Amino acid sequence: MELQHLRAFREVARELSFTRAAHNLHYSQPAVTAQIKGLEEDMGASLFQRRGNRSVELTPAGARLRPLAEQILELVETAQYEIADPAPAPVAANGRTVADRRMTPPDRRMTPLGRGTSRLGQSRAAGSRLGDRGGRA
Repeated sequence: MELQHLRAFREVARELSFTRAAHNLHYSQPAVTAQIKGLEEDMGASLFQRRGNRSVELTPAGARLRPLAEQILELVETAQYEIADPAPAPVAANGRTVADRRMTPPDRRMTPLGRGTSRLGQSRAAGSRLGDRGGRA
């Protein structure tokens, strides 16, 4: 069983149409049909009853698979999100972590934003002047 098969199944089950499912998945309609056929072969059961007006309905086997496919795909998507977004790394400034800042001599420390002159402060001031034109640019 392939995840792409389950994704195609989920979309066809939602839309009850191979054509609309293909459009939503950015696949061709024959590609979605092939995905469903592969899943039906893996499951050993027909999952959709094709109707004459280009729509389909779930078979009893398809109706049983639908909530399971939703759970499987949700777990996979959660795992992908969790792995792709690991715990936040320590904040670094000037190549050092914030904890290292305490060990940096005071004369070598970066000054906090807002002290002294900075381009950021200058651009903020210029931006506020633009807003004083009564909404005109």
